[in-house]
Amino acid sequence: MIVFDLCCSEGHRFEGWFGSSGDYSSQQGRGLVTCPACGSSQVDKAPMAPAVPAKGNTRAEQSTQMVRGEMPAEVKQALKALAEAQAKALEKSTWVGADFAEKARSMHYGEADEAPIHGQASKEEAEEMLAEGIAVAPLLFPVAPPEELN
Repeated sequence: MIVFDLCCSEGHRFEGWFGSSGDYSSQQGRGLVTCPACGSSQVDKAPMAPAVPAKGNTRAEQSTQMVRGEMPAEVKQALKALAEAQAKALEKSTWVGADFAEKARSMHYGEADEAPIHGQASKEEAEEMLAEGIAVAPLLFPVAPPEELN
């Protein structure tokens, strides 16, 4: 069995499993290799990184794959809508920076007036607040502190 990374003319990447390199060539020549996402039969082998084992004393780095072609219009539209919704929510919210967990707790326990805030919290702080019943959510898009804006 041999595994090839494949890419169609629309930029979709996928794996193909074949008995041999000759099987791939034969099936592709007969138009049997098609993209599972769009059905295109214009499929080529995508560049593959060699399988080199990592040294025992190093961490494997995550890799991201780039896809040829533009982002689908639906994805662009969805990301734009999410960014606009986040921007609208933050208009009436106050940046509290690293004091986020402390301020959120103060409001939750009635020590301070409730108000919309946003800031920074570690994963551990966010998990602790959720365990305490404090509603927190990550921002989908990065937000720069006001003092770092142009």
